[in-house]
Amino acid sequence: MRKVLLSDRSLQLLFGPFDENFRFLENLFGVTIQARDSSLIIDGEEKDIGALEKILVDFSSLADKGHSITNGDLKSAFKQIAEDTALTLHDFFPKMQLLATGKRQVTPKSLNQRRYIEAIKENDIVFGIGPGGTGKTFLAVTLALVSLFEKQISRIVLTRPAVEAGEKLGFLPGDIEEKINPYLRPLYDALYFLLDSEIIHRYMEDGTIEIAPLAFMRGRTLSDSFIILDEAQNTTSEQMKMFLTRIGMRSKAVITGDVTQIDLPLGRNSGLIEERKI
Repeated sequence: MRKVLLSDRSLQLLFGPFDENFRFLENLFGVTIQARDSSLIIDGEEKDIGALEKILVDFSSLADKGHSITNGDLKSAFKQIAEDTALTLHDFFPKMQLLATGKRQVTPKSLNQRRYIEAIKENDIVFGIGPGGTGKTFLAVTLALVSLFEKQISRIVLTRPAVEAGEKLGFLPGDIEEKINPYLRPLYDALYFLLDSEIIHRYMEDGTIEIAPLAFMRGRTLSDSFIILDEAQNTTSEQMKMFLTRIGMRSKAVITGDVTQIDLPLGRNSGLIEERKI
């Protein structure tokens, strides 16, 4: 049995609706938890108590620094730390909130997402390949914004192949902007989820954030930029080579795609698949 002292704020946040976080931790570590004043009494195996105490102390530290963490994010982190005791809550809730200008706080939901984030931070070019819904593009956009706010880069460039699902722009109705926007909508959606619309409009007007089809990258050198190529499975070999040679000095590039969702015409090789073999 062990007594763990926590601040009032951290206790309040940790309880969760109907004490669900306590019950979750009890089941996860095989212990019992009782709250007494500003402390928790934990009973169970010594190794389980020690692992849980480390989590609780880290959580108290984060809560006292003003971190606002959802129950879903907490449970995801708790579960992963229970499986890998080398991890701490600080690994999951570092400086991933979008500073004062953002409206969301973003944290990795899985070990693979955490590794993906670390890879982007540590490397100039990263390929994020996986099925839809795994956060490849969303996390890349989040890190691009964090890099911009921390003045690590001066602009963000988001791009996609403009032809998908067998459609050709010339046969679609409307002017060029009306034809292109539907293909780029997922990138806009990620931005609007993370930032206020006024900030996005200002950044797009002054060129700090640019969203454009991949074809518009030809002939350019993108320096001091965070560049994201989304839906890269739909690039041809030539387009992928063109994109990679656009990356200039002090730039970072993230290439995302799902190799099970290739919409290229029959006989055209995916540049993403070819790059993966290199």
